[in-house]
Amino acid sequence: MLAEKTCSLQERRRPKLWTVTVGYRYQPSFRHFIGTVEQKQRELNHTQIENIYHLLDFSVERQLTPRWSVFGSLPVLFAHRNQLYPPSAKYVVNAIGDASVGARAWIFKPPTESGDNISVGVSLKMPTGKYNATGLAVSGGQQIIATADQSIQAGDGGTGFAIDIQAYHRTWFNSELYFAGVYLFNPRDTNGVSTFRRLPGEQVMSVADQYLYRGGIGHAVPKVRGLAVSIGGRIEGVPVRDAIGGSNGFRRPGYAISIDPGFLYVRGLYSFSCNVPWAVERNRKRSVADYMNNTHGDAAFADYSLIFSLSRRF
Repeated sequence: MLAEKTCSLQERRRPKLWTVTVGYRYQPSFRHFIGTVEQKQRELNHTQIENIYHLLDFSVERQLTPRWSVFGSLPVLFAHRNQLYPPSAKYVVNAIGDASVGARAWIFKPPTESGDNISVGVSLKMPTGKYNATGLAVSGGQQIIATADQSIQAGDGGTGFAIDIQAYHRTWFNSELYFAGVYLFNPRDTNGVSTFRRLPGEQVMSVADQYLYRGGIGHAVPKVRGLAVSIGGRIEGVPVRDAIGGSNGFRRPGYAISIDPGFLYVRGLYSFSCNVPWAVERNRKRSVADYMNNTHGDAAFADYSLIFSLSRRF
């Protein structure tokens, strides 16, 4: 009996080196913008395009030392696109996305006396996702198979790499300032998939960089152990020109700026977070092809997103 108790105690004290996380994002997009101007006539005329995304992300992280860890992730996309205006079309894409593997390190060995720290990560993004999915469109009164729009493709067909940073600073009244950012570098110019568009420079899909930055303040809720609420802002989008490589082909560059409320709850080996970003500014910028053709395309944006995350340490 004593041996069993000792073994059980050692098991509880054994450091938890593995973290498994399941993330989920829901996003309905239907508001069209050219620049920062909403094209309200699209809804009035029933010509808007409706995209609905359900994105699952499965990731695992292994702590190598108190400062270093390695991780991998695999997204799975369930997307639906309803294109109301001629040629009308409906697309459904259910497929795995582009997998990533990488490493992350804390600048200061945790735990720090102040509670402040910064982590930097580097990852390789591999073209495992389907980037040439098709759907049914109606042309000339007949159904034809056409390439699904770039916005609901599960992958982009390019090998890239990402750099991410996270920073925390403890402040007054049991609160903490936070910042997180990631930039995905996609050196490949285009992926060769036809868009069936007619304007010069838009015939094939571009392989675009992507970015996300968010920051704000979190506060531990008094008398509720493990619960913290946060409020901040975030910006995410696609640049007009990539940092490395060409920026040709069809893309919809732009960004969305959102207010980002959320909460985090930690209990034992589990942690659960939820964020609901609400867009306050949306901007569909001109692409390289737009400049070439002296045009300015539009893009459909969402009013909000629902983002959940559940983690468990082993």
